[in-house]
Amino acid sequence: MSQGFDYDLVIVGAGVGGHGAALHAVNCGLKTAIIEAGQMGGTCVNRGCIPSKALLAASGRVRELRNAHHLKALGINVGSVDFDRGAIATHAENIVSKLRGDLTNSLKRLGVDTIQGWGKVAGPQKIAVATDKGEKIITAKDIILAPGSIPWVPPGIEIDGKTVFTSDDALKLEWLPSWVAIVGSGYIGLEFSDIYTALGSEITLIEALPELMPGFDRDIAKIAERILITPRDIETKVGVLAKKVTPGSPVVIELADAKTKEVVEILEVDACLVATGRIPFTQNMGLESVGVETDKRGFIPINDKMAVLSGGEVVPNLWAIGDATGKMMLAHAASAQGIVAVENICGGDRTPDYRSIPAAAFTHPEISFVGMTEAAAKELGQTEGFEVASVKSYFKGNSKAIAEGEAEGLAKVIYRKDTGEVLGVHIIGLHASDLIHEASNAIASRQSIYNLAYLVHAHPTLSEVLDEAYKRAKEAVRG
Repeated sequence: MSQGFDYDLVIVGAGVGGHGAALHAVNCGLKTAIIEAGQMGGTCVNRGCIPSKALLAASGRVRELRNAHHLKALGINVGSVDFDRGAIATHAENIVSKLRGDLTNSLKRLGVDTIQGWGKVAGPQKIAVATDKGEKIITAKDIILAPGSIPWVPPGIEIDGKTVFTSDDALKLEWLPSWVAIVGSGYIGLEFSDIYTALGSEITLIEALPELMPGFDRDIAKIAERILITPRDIETKVGVLAKKVTPGSPVVIELADAKTKEVVEILEVDACLVATGRIPFTQNMGLESVGVETDKRGFIPINDKMAVLSGGEVVPNLWAIGDATGKMMLAHAASAQGIVAVENICGGDRTPDYRSIPAAAFTHPEISFVGMTEAAAKELGQTEGFEVASVKSYFKGNSKAIAEGEAEGLAKVIYRKDTGEVLGVHIIGLHASDLIHEASNAIASRQSIYNLAYLVHAHPTLSEVLDEAYKRAKEAVRG
């Protein structure tokens, strides 16, 4: 242990990022403590990734079993399918409890001290922890801040947690509204529209930007709209803002033109889910005690090594990871950043490769991507002087997808014409979230389609969708 300090490393925030950093720190021989004001596991385990996937799994089964046409094509006849809303909610709660317990036990087993309370920076190499018994000061050679994020609620929207709510409350599945307005068509909005429609709700999807799914590659967004939105009980409204949302029965929503801000429609629905993104949870972190200011959105400034910056200069022995840094607001990105921070604390020289970190929406079918969209790749190409091309391959031509009766979807590969380097891969289709990792590894090692096209994939597997895309890219370049 570093002489004169209580710990080698203190981590503020026990989400996926903080937990991963703590495990790696122990492996590196650091005496470590982790401070958490809420529940162990943070957003991912308690209010995000884990409970939402449990609900998606259960609702997805309901959707599949009620798809008589699909099952009949496979030679299967199923009677009426019922579900128990409360039991589905309990299923999600039980999984959360188990994983939270597993996380807590793993820290205890490895000798990481867990401290319940609000932790904030109290000066160089000092953390003040407010607990039920009062405040105490802990010293550490190094400090990692991992406070995470919270849902963002735009001005004019009133939350009551019952009829107007964020994903935090929606995950409890306390009731199933007949008609739900979802504000935002990103990952959260798409996943909850999938859950609610599978369980019988009608949806109105409200998007302020001119197109649905604004953060996705345009080709993927178009086919996603055809597969995930148009065939379901989903009405869409784009280019409009939820200017005012008033809870009650009914919920009253004033929709305004996104450009003029003039009210164009009054919507009355049973419930409204606000899925407008997340903001960093960096208030009352004590950053001012070491001269650090967050940016205007509240993100903690860091360099590529995860060191916190003040006026562009490194603050010694202070690091930040996860959603609060604003780099990639994904649980696995936070974990990767935590490992990078610990490596650098131990004298290493590591930086995260954000381009190779994949993301996924666990809709039915799933959407995944890694690297750049085609628009972003072309913009980079113009700056650096190279041409960009893309190819698509379709699940309709994949033997395994056909056998499963799940042949909707495509894989899109974006690459440099000169070197063949893969810049981005986007997939919508069966098990897209698993398939993307082959592409992620290819981008991490800066592989070229000229090499990837000669790799051998097992037949018949869904992975051949990417195999076909790589081969088409190689032939397109040579042609």
